[in-house]
Amino acid sequence: MRLPKLPSPADVWVLAREEAEAQTARWVLWSPVALGGGAAVYFAQRVEPPVWLALAILVVAVGAAYLTAWRSTSRTFSLAMVLLAIAAGGFAVAKARTLAVVGPILPVSKPYGIEAYVVDIASPGATGARLILAPVSISGLAPDRTPGRIRVTVPAENLPAPGTAVRLYAIIGPPPPPASPGAYDFGRDAYFDGIGAVGFTRDAPEEITLGPAPWRLRLLMGVNAVRWDLAGRIAAASPAEARGLATAMTTGHEAWLDPDDETALRNSGLAHIISISGVHMAIVGGAVFFAARALIALWPWLALRINGKKVAALIGLVAVGGYLIISGAPAPAVRAAITASTAFVAILFDRRAITLHALAVSALVILLMQPEAVMAPGFQMSFAATAALVALFEAWPRQVKEINTPWPIRLIQGGGAWIALSLGASFVAGVATGPFALQHFNRVATYGLAANLITEPVSSFVIMPFLALGGMLESFGAGGVALWVAGQGIAFLNAVARFFASLPGATILAASAPPAALPVAFVGILFMCLWKGRLRWLGLPLALAINLWPRPPAPDVWIAYDGSAAAVRQGRLALALRPEAQAFATDLWSRHRGLTLADGSEGRDCNRLRCLAGDGPPPRVAGWWTARKPSAAQIAVLCQGADVVVIKANTP
Repeated sequence: MRLPKLPSPADVWVLAREEAEAQTARWVLWSPVALGGGAAVYFAQRVEPPVWLALAILVVAVGAAYLTAWRSTSRTFSLAMVLLAIAAGGFAVAKARTLAVVGPILPVSKPYGIEAYVVDIASPGATGARLILAPVSISGLAPDRTPGRIRVTVPAENLPAPGTAVRLYAIIGPPPPPASPGAYDFGRDAYFDGIGAVGFTRDAPEEITLGPAPWRLRLLMGVNAVRWDLAGRIAAASPAEARGLATAMTTGHEAWLDPDDETALRNSGLAHIISISGVHMAIVGGAVFFAARALIALWPWLALRINGKKVAALIGLVAVGGYLIISGAPAPAVRAAITASTAFVAILFDRRAITLHALAVSALVILLMQPEAVMAPGFQMSFAATAALVALFEAWPRQVKEINTPWPIRLIQGGGAWIALSLGASFVAGVATGPFALQHFNRVATYGLAANLITEPVSSFVIMPFLALGGMLESFGAGGVALWVAGQGIAFLNAVARFFASLPGATILAASAPPAALPVAFVGILFMCLWKGRLRWLGLPLALAINLWPRPPAPDVWIAYDGSAAAVRQGRLALALRPEAQAFATDLWSRHRGLTLADGSEGRDCNRLRCLAGDGPPPRVAGWWTARKPSAAQIAVLCQGADVVVIKANTP
């Protein structure tokens, strides 16, 4: 048996040169990758880079690209230098954005008296509802040290509507850092959202009268008040089992979501439908576009006098903008609206709406406006999935339409092609987003592909179109029928989610890879999508970096950033010594390390003030959870049999 002949180094070099030259028309596709890469380098720094450094890097890179364009004979090398200059621009844009949103951040956590306007009602937390407040005054703080926005967890009953002036007494402090290195950084997101403090109160806010707010704040609160009122109307008009998803998918408010349904959606791989993002914008904008185009075509007099496709694109733009406002314009919805708007603008200028170039333009716009998006899991997953889907769309073979084919055959052929494309799209999107879901959320929904294939037609053709119609009609009190139809689709979606979530092995818990694995996987996925030619498959091993990268051993002990909670690793378990405190951070740390969270206070001498080490296996950890300083006798008791003692109080 003769072995196949291996290519010579000369053959490999020729192939590489040919494929590199074939990329010259596609270099623009790499410009958002370079811009985002530069921004990611900025955000990865442990120390804040000075302004002069960002400017110096930009000037040097741009100068090098300019000189190379004049002197170099290699076009590939010149384009590489241009991309390097764009990356330097991403670093500078991230620095400029950081300076533009700078605002006061509360230095320490303690009780404050607060008078503020309710700006919005955020997604509820584990311990109650959450209000976004614009403080007018905070006791003990000068106006120049008062944060522009604060987020406070309050009792869920009788929530004040946006625009209400309130007084409350709450414990607030600076936004928390990541629960562990490489985990979700709420503090960074809060900084760019203008939130300078977070906290909680046990008492309901008291409504008061304050002076008139600035006009921009009044406008924002007015829009949010309309959203909150519409959410209440939709919840009241929707079937009971559907009101949670109905309000979340239209207005962005998750106050009516059933925790059990939310868990089932997460464990079945369908949780992405809760957050308003690309799928929602595409369905709403696409449904309005095709409906408008069909209505114009049905009126021959009008169809002969206007360009129906362009008018429908304009109407689609208006629909996307309106949906963005009603949704509250969260960051994922803004990014999705920009992407959808790019497609409609392409139609207005007689360009193809679905191309990698259109995706590159939308990504550039997003990163120039919000360079911090490059660190957001939602942006990473949506950009990777969209790039993979558009690459699949471009590579998908076009079926030749035969003349005078009988309609039953056309129906069968079209149905088969639609099923094949749906299967391919779901598989490709799942593969493209899988590494990011594994790295950020540490859960793999085993049956996610099957669940999405079953529910996608219902979501696309029933739930979202009728929710959009019902939300619009409910503004006039007439959305009952449309919301009922959407509710039947949501009930089916919830049933599918519960079925797959109940199957054995529905979710697999996996530890996150080291931080370096994520950008390697991202580059690998994009290389497979953007590179033209056979060498694109060189990106496959890079795309699998998160799956293949060795995991370091999990730490033996985790301590909350403020010393108010701790957990101990025992095998594959993370035993929380104070499970009622820092629950989100404890869960995040345990999942990030691939550990199953359990109550570690059972069988130990623990209370709300302290937890003794006990006689269990090492490491034996004792904790003092209150800010009150322990006495010498109490410290002696804590130290008995303990390997590690955690004391929250500031003691000498």
